[in-house]
Amino acid sequence: MRFKIFSSAAILVAIASFGLSGPVYAQTAIEAIALSAVSPDASKSADAIAALRAKGPNGLQTFLEVYGDELKRDRTNPAISSPQSRLNAMLDTICQQRDCYESRLYWYTDLEQAKAQAKAEGKPILSLRLLGRLDEEYSCANSRFFRIALYPNAEVSKLLRDRFILHWQSVRPVPKVTIDFGDGRQMQRTLTGNSIHYILDAEGRAIDALPGLYGPKAFQRQLEQAEKAVKESSRLTDSQRDEFLRQYYRSRLAEIEGNWAADLSKLGISLPLGRIDNPQSSNNVPTAEQAGQVAIGKSRVELPVVRAISPVRTVLENATDDSIWAKLAQLHVEEARLDINSQTLMRRKNPIAYQVDESLQRTVRNFERSIAADTVRNEYLLHTKLYQWFAEGVSTKNVQTLNERVYAELFLTPSSDPWLGLFPSDAYTAIENDGIGRN
Repeated sequence: MRFKIFSSAAILVAIASFGLSGPVYAQTAIEAIALSAVSPDASKSADAIAALRAKGPNGLQTFLEVYGDELKRDRTNPAISSPQSRLNAMLDTICQQRDCYESRLYWYTDLEQAKAQAKAEGKPILSLRLLGRLDEEYSCANSRFFRIALYPNAEVSKLLRDRFILHWQSVRPVPKVTIDFGDGRQMQRTLTGNSIHYILDAEGRAIDALPGLYGPKAFQRQLEQAEKAVKESSRLTDSQRDEFLRQYYRSRLAEIEGNWAADLSKLGISLPLGRIDNPQSSNNVPTAEQAGQVAIGKSRVELPVVRAISPVRTVLENATDDSIWAKLAQLHVEEARLDINSQTLMRRKNPIAYQVDESLQRTVRNFERSIAADTVRNEYLLHTKLYQWFAEGVSTKNVQTLNERVYAELFLTPSSDPWLGLFPSDAYTAIENDGIGRN
């Protein structure tokens, strides 16, 4: 195929404004659309970005190929352009994710479109629910940490690109606060908020869920295990799938609690539990054949999960105070290591603070310890609670309904509370109208 030279005003502006090297060529129609993205006509530029977005991951890849040199130059020389230069802003719009250059992940924001793509490609869906928006800098803290620690990670981003369809949905706006120091300085932060990744099958049913922040290695391991469960369950009839998933959730409950007890044992903490079996390793979920052997017509006597599991969980929780949680985190710090991509993004976001590598590495180590602490708490406290719900028969067919319960009972930020717990009604502030108003 011969290359066609495009000499429109938009391309001339691209050469002048973005320093494109040499003649600009377009081999395909989609490349021509990408070149039109830098048109001085705002309407034409917006149409081109929308067209690339509509073409899915192919549109993203084309934009990266056409402007790869310029994007790389911007990232390696902060003096040339801010992290949110015009090209990067365009890229984030195509991806629908802030800091897309580092992750290169394409996110659907319409679940029905994600389900259609999942069916077409035979992949599970990773559906993120968060406060705020993934394509904005000030989304909730967990989702910002995902954009630093998880999505840019080389192994995690490859897994997500190759084996999952990505989707995100905002649960509600994230509360933000601006602190004015009275001398011209201001600091902006978000308050409260949590995020959860649901692993859905192509029909949109939740097969697993990862609440909060996990370290990159732990996150990857969890996704690979959930992917196997999705694939196994998708081969079964509805009744077989239900039985398979019951076994899966019970097995995972026992496995995680066994891991928790084993970690405490490593710290010299003995528990009056007897032997906690770890019936299945993380790489051995029940197979479709095993699920098919279950006598569907037999009376399904539900495992009394609350009676069988809660005493174990209670003993484990009682043995794990704040000082023990910190020690448990140290056992899992390797799962929270940040790779070079994440560290590069950290420096990029604050080049002045991290001019000296020692400063960056000190922050990295602290961040890794924090991630490790979140990983063990989320896995041992929240993930087990979700598996308990699922094993008890809580419906996972409607992820929206499930998510309402997660935010209400697991994250303790129910949609019925417009203040997200930030405004206790019995607290006296001595401020007129308690400082509440509308902007």
